[in-house]
Amino acid sequence: MKKSPGPVDRHVGSRVRMRRILVGMSQERLGEALGLTFQQVQKYEKGTNRIGASRLQQIAQVLGVPVTFLFEGAPQDRPATNGGFAEPDQVEYSFDLLSTPDGVQLAKAFMSIDDPKVRRRVVDLVSTLAEGQKNGR
Repeated sequence: MKKSPGPVDRHVGSRVRMRRILVGMSQERLGEALGLTFQQVQKYEKGTNRIGASRLQQIAQVLGVPVTFLFEGAPQDRPATNGGFAEPDQVEYSFDLLSTPDGVQLAKAFMSIDDPKVRRRVVDLVSTLAEGQKNGR
């Protein structure tokens, strides 16, 4: 019986996706560098297929990161601190943001703003828009 990928496998796959997007590489190009099809890269990124140790090292080299980068923020076996109602970690929000091309573009644009007051206004604007969407406006 084949063992299905767990939360760490999915986390590592999504870190591969995040880094690939950050460096502006397509799944096809990563696949070519690894001698794989883009479909296999897709399966790795979704966590559908587990990534073996030597392949993990190869991916890290192609993406220009240490292997440890792919495990940063990985889920650990630890009990919930307050009955499971904790807010998601800031790391999760950052990870979710940087896992999409729009998120990467937004983060790059935000980081190019030098004036802290303007940055604060951007955060306020996005917060207002998000709150309005939550309330159905």
